[in-house]
Amino acid sequence: MLKSRLKSVPQAVLAGLALLLAPTSALAANGLGHALPGQIGLQEAATPIARELHTFYDLTNIIIIAIALFVLILMLYVMFRFSEKRNPTPSTVTHHTLLEVAWTVIPILILVLIAIPSFKLLMNQYAYPKPDLTIKAIGNAWFWEHEYPDHGNFTITTNMLTDEEVAERVAKGIPSPRLLSVDNEIVVPVNKVVHVLVTSNDVIHNWTIPSFASKTDAVPGRITSTWFQAEREGVFYGQCSELCGLNHAFMPIAVRVVSEGVFNEWAGAMQAKDKKKAKEILDKVALEQAGIKAVAQSGAAEAQ
Repeated sequence: MLKSRLKSVPQAVLAGLALLLAPTSALAANGLGHALPGQIGLQEAATPIARELHTFYDLTNIIIIAIALFVLILMLYVMFRFSEKRNPTPSTVTHHTLLEVAWTVIPILILVLIAIPSFKLLMNQYAYPKPDLTIKAIGNAWFWEHEYPDHGNFTITTNMLTDEEVAERVAKGIPSPRLLSVDNEIVVPVNKVVHVLVTSNDVIHNWTIPSFASKTDAVPGRITSTWFQAEREGVFYGQCSELCGLNHAFMPIAVRVVSEGVFNEWAGAMQAKDKKKAKEILDKVALEQAGIKAVAQSGAAEAQ
């Protein structure tokens, strides 16, 4: 097992370098919108709330690691300094006022340090700005429906792609991660505030997009909500995160973030019930976001 871990290190390093060197438009296709094999840590943030959450996550980890190291060093010091060999006559001191004050006050200060950004993040998560677009997400056993009440109230039914359908999309050059890709993606414009109203038709589900830091339960008979403002174009994946039955692991969510012009064109096609045109628009955008169009154009230029 150790050998296999060591062999994977160069691949992980190369994957990280590829992400750093990739153009912004292709980041989602290269792993921004979903976890990578061997990845450690959170998915890359694509919204202001997600970035704030990552900052809080890093702060908390620094505090945890610092405390763990301090306790470890203290234990090693005590084991060495006060061993029976070096300290044959134990001390009879039972109280130390300064030390007792310190181990009471310092934890309080640490909790305050954690609480302030925690409360700020919580407030920002639930301080909903004015929406540019509203989507209603409905959980079913075991697929999602998404309604667009602002654009004619058309509905998108989302099912996970089979392995054969994934292979077909990959053959076209469209990145399609297995168990995450869907037949009908949710489409939203970049840099726009999107409110998502979440409910369920049967059991409790959960609407989650890690890169957006959006996660809320879909409860039958109730409407919960979340919001996001995607700052980058690309496709961002999530999954139902509430154990909901037999096919709980097979009801992914895919949000395609596009320019406002492309969104209006796609929404117009959906309102006209021209699903073929809408699919062609998304396939074209998917190829462009994956860098296929840029490669084709550069090849044509070299040929000329």
